[in-house]
Amino acid sequence: MPEADIDHLYDYPAGYLAEILSSVKTIAMVGASGDKTKFSYGVLRVLHETGYEMIPINPNPKLTEIRGIKVYPTLADVDRSIDMVEVFRPSEELHSFAEQAIAVGAKVLWGQIGVYDDRAAKLAEDAGLKVVMNRCPKIELFRPFWKPRLDLTI
Repeated sequence: MPEADIDHLYDYPAGYLAEILSSVKTIAMVGASGDKTKFSYGVLRVLHETGYEMIPINPNPKLTEIRGIKVYPTLADVDRSIDMVEVFRPSEELHSFAEQAIAVGAKVLWGQIGVYDDRAAKLAEDAGLKVVMNRCPKIELFRPFWKPRLDLTI
């Protein structure tokens, strides 16, 4: 059932994000990098250290593992169930990864910061997936602990 009341461009209800991050166990990261200076590497590291089973996806045949975790060339090559597909690729590719996420039976399609496509969201939601775009799960994981200090002077 599509999440018709979700506004993917502006804001997500905290409960929506919290439910996703507390329910998923396996995260396939499309566009994962073995380069420690890349943002995707840092996100993979933090999510892995937080307890998620990470599944790096990268078609480079020379990249066989990241942080000791086997790298798969495509989502279709993964040999276990995938709860969430996180996409670190250009927005133009999100629709294709939505199709692939549906094909592998994922429950969530998550577009990293800067990754946004309404068509991909509609396709995934119509297939029963929850969708998050233009957000970072690493940031969202720690957001509930942020306590703004409104009393500070500027």
